[in-house]
Amino acid sequence: MSGKVKAVVAGANGYAGMTLVNLLARHPNVELLQLTSRSFAGRPYESVFPLLELKGKFLPDPDPAGIDVVFSCLPHNVGAAKAGAWLAAGARVIDMSADFRLKDPSQYPKWYRQEHPAPALLARSVFGLPELHEHELQKAELIAVPGCFSTSAILALAPAVASGLVGSDIIVDAKSGVSGAGRSPSMGVHFSEVNESLGAYAIEGHRHTPEMTQELSALGRNGIQITFVPHLAPMTRGILATCYFDLKGSLAQLQDAYREFYAGQPFTRVIPQSPSTKLASHSNLCLVNVSAQNDKAVVTAALDNLVKGASGQGVECFNIAFGFDRKTALEAPIQWP
Repeated sequence: MSGKVKAVVAGANGYAGMTLVNLLARHPNVELLQLTSRSFAGRPYESVFPLLELKGKFLPDPDPAGIDVVFSCLPHNVGAAKAGAWLAAGARVIDMSADFRLKDPSQYPKWYRQEHPAPALLARSVFGLPELHEHELQKAELIAVPGCFSTSAILALAPAVASGLVGSDIIVDAKSGVSGAGRSPSMGVHFSEVNESLGAYAIEGHRHTPEMTQELSALGRNGIQITFVPHLAPMTRGILATCYFDLKGSLAQLQDAYREFYAGQPFTRVIPQSPSTKLASHSNLCLVNVSAQNDKAVVTAALDNLVKGASGQGVECFNIAFGFDRKTALEAPIQWP
């Protein structure tokens, strides 16, 4: 594409939106024309981004006229009602919420307690995981960036499922930093509640579970069963997913399957030791280790929930959709927050 891409970030004052703006501000092929925020409408960009040289004031809503792409960081069930108008105006849409991740509209009342406001758009959306859908992303008009937990679990499990080496139901035990809960204050993420504490939540079923099932089942094992339990860890950012399943075949076969599956992938790396969240922090990397205890496979994956788990992956999808190198603006770690 010749010239710079004219971009809007809707909901630019949340953690995902703020991370996204920091990434796009250093993208050589992007012109940030609008940042929107209902709560900051009318205030200068410097009030939220004092370290960036951005001039202008927040708008309450995007104006898609003449815009090439709208990055939507709006809450679940909010952006979906607006996406149709953005698409009709000629803009591509990269959505950070869960509004277009699930292909089956009947899943939304179950997991998000509301009928989908634009079910006709679901068929047009592409699940924004480049390691699985790079070809589809090249022509995508509507991209649904996966959830942070589902990104870590899918990348941890995809090679095993695709190679037929999973011999049982799968258990995913994942820990997330507090920024994964968003920027809005609440009792559950208050400092005195989470500091020096670790707890499980959503044991009855987390919203990212159907994303994992949808994407992994598409790799060749229908009826796949996943038990997923998330935990809130006393850290700002990062996810560590530890996945267990009975191993069919040898550990060497499993490790070869992972190396082959991710060969040439710039942001998912198979490493010889179990990764810590600090290794992936502030980067667009997902670090994966493949090990075993006797006949039980143990695969660990670490990523930054705000970059590879959200906004960085959105920029990666953007690069693919607009024909830029996948690593553009993503090679250096982001420094905020």
